[in-house]
Amino acid sequence: MNLLVTGGAGFIGSAYVRLARRRRPGDLVVNVDALTYAGNLENLREVEADRGHVFARADIRDGAAMLEIMRRHAIDAVINFAAETHVDRSLMAPELFVDTNTGGTERLLEAARAAGVRRFVQISTDEVYGTIPPSSPAADETSVLAPGNPYAASKAAADEIVLAAHRTHGTDAVIARCSNNYGPYQFPEKLIPLMILNAFDAQPLPVYGDGLQVRDWIHVDDHCAAVDAILVGGTGGGIYNVATGDERRNLDVVRAIVRLAGGDESLIRHVADRPGHDRRYAMQTDKIRAELAWRPQHAFDGGLAETVAWYRSNQAWTAGVRSGAYREYYERQYGKRLAGPSP
Repeated sequence: MNLLVTGGAGFIGSAYVRLARRRRPGDLVVNVDALTYAGNLENLREVEADRGHVFARADIRDGAAMLEIMRRHAIDAVINFAAETHVDRSLMAPELFVDTNTGGTERLLEAARAAGVRRFVQISTDEVYGTIPPSSPAADETSVLAPGNPYAASKAAADEIVLAAHRTHGTDAVIARCSNNYGPYQFPEKLIPLMILNAFDAQPLPVYGDGLQVRDWIHVDDHCAAVDAILVGGTGGGIYNVATGDERRNLDVVRAIVRLAGGDESLIRHVADRPGHDRRYAMQTDKIRAELAWRPQHAFDGGLAETVAWYRSNQAWTAGVRSGAYREYYERQYGKRLAGPSP
């Protein structure tokens, strides 16, 4: 099978590329990434000399470029990880999120249809369901979408465009909606890597509001295994929630990181909450467990400890992603300092 993986130099996309090359060495993985501030070719060192991995710098918003790549490599399936993902930035520049996450997905779908691609997997998020009240059950795949910020709205719109392509054109498309990812190679604007690196450096640990927002955390390798199962066995036109069911408060996660990193809880700073901050994300995963026999393999406590150890052992990588080049790109593009508080 010839795969086109978009956003394959980012955190989750690169993890999937590495997994796909290990699991199916006979496949071709064509990796497309625009290499904006969070895309990093260092994430792909493991496959750098792999002849079954081809990298192309391109933007999913360029439909002509996507079509040419798909035709040149006779692509069988597309997995769309490419996205603007940080909620804080979406509050400042929502048009960028709509353009990439919604418009880019539409152009990618059109290119895939023109190229005769057989399967399209859209990577979505639990945020499309909006905040789930504490007393309410977790969202399932039939729950009403209620996105609470521009990032979530742009992803919800992309999901609807994907489903419309299935209904209108018969595109064999499927959607994976995942909870918060963590693990190696995550860009340090997100909660866990930011807190790890700040704790290492004895810098303040900014936590939005009271820090009691609840998130379901999943190791990136478990997410990628779910995506691979959906690629191979998911039902066309279907949606699959991907989560662990292990809900944690942001403040508790930060405290756990402080203990693992050898930091001091006095570094925790409660800062003004961001507008429209969802209090709880939670998803049911009965469908993917029953249909595709997927199960997460990483317990959060062990996975978090391994993640802290990875950042401690990979100081060269962290220094690179925090370099002036990335910082300058970020600040020029979004008009905001690189480090932000929790997601």
